[in-house]
Amino acid sequence: MRNLIRQIVNIIITIAVIVVNALANTLPINGQTTGEVSDQFDVYFVPAAYVFSIWGLIYVALVAFTVYQALPSQRENPRLQRMGYLYALSGVANIAWIFLWHYEQFVWTMVVMAVLLLTLIAIYLRLGIGRKRGSTAETWLVRVPFSLYLGWITVATIANATQLLNYLGWNGWGIAPEWWAVIMLAAATLITLAVSFTRGDIAYVLVIVWAFAGIALKHSDTLLVSISAWVGAGIVLLSLLIGIPLRLDRLERKPVEEVSIRDRW
Repeated sequence: MRNLIRQIVNIIITIAVIVVNALANTLPINGQTTGEVSDQFDVYFVPAAYVFSIWGLIYVALVAFTVYQALPSQRENPRLQRMGYLYALSGVANIAWIFLWHYEQFVWTMVVMAVLLLTLIAIYLRLGIGRKRGSTAETWLVRVPFSLYLGWITVATIANATQLLNYLGWNGWGIAPEWWAVIMLAAATLITLAVSFTRGDIAYVLVIVWAFAGIALKHSDTLLVSISAWVGAGIVLLSLLIGIPLRLDRLERKPVEEVSIRDRW
């Protein structure tokens, strides 16, 4: 019964997240779209508008995950049990962020974004992405969705932080905004390299490349930022040439029964 409840909760959460995000731009919530709120900030780490279309792919992937985890055959899947209610928590954080963002509670958006990021990291680690082999179905319907989601939220967290600092009037310790953008790009690149080398996660890396390309194109008139973004995209893409072989060499097949009850929660 406990696993059935978890399956139902996940279905409800996915529907709620998609509905709220759709209403955010169709109503829109508080009379402004998500993009219109973002446009209030003149920061370099925010990519071109078209890049945000990746949300469509992420939500399609999450719907696929939701359907898969709801199957009777997956009710006792130890990997999914290990997630517990973390997915539900991520959905609540996603919805809360939308309302806080649209009502311009920017300090709280950062807090909620951090909760969302940490929740997705916990899911990522519990699924053993890039560390343990899984079936083809589980790879495409569970692991890839969360790789895409975590990759994008990694970028979104950094962007949210830069927008918050802009809102608070932070002077950057006298460092020019362009150089701060380079620093943020470098930080995102290092994070992605860590994921690439330790997990060989193609989906995660491609999301970062997509975001970096969007930053480069949006700020093509600022060469320092544009070139840095293209260089970062190239570096993380090339890292897969090392990361994927390392992952294949490291992967080991373990029966799901080895997952302990303690690890499921």
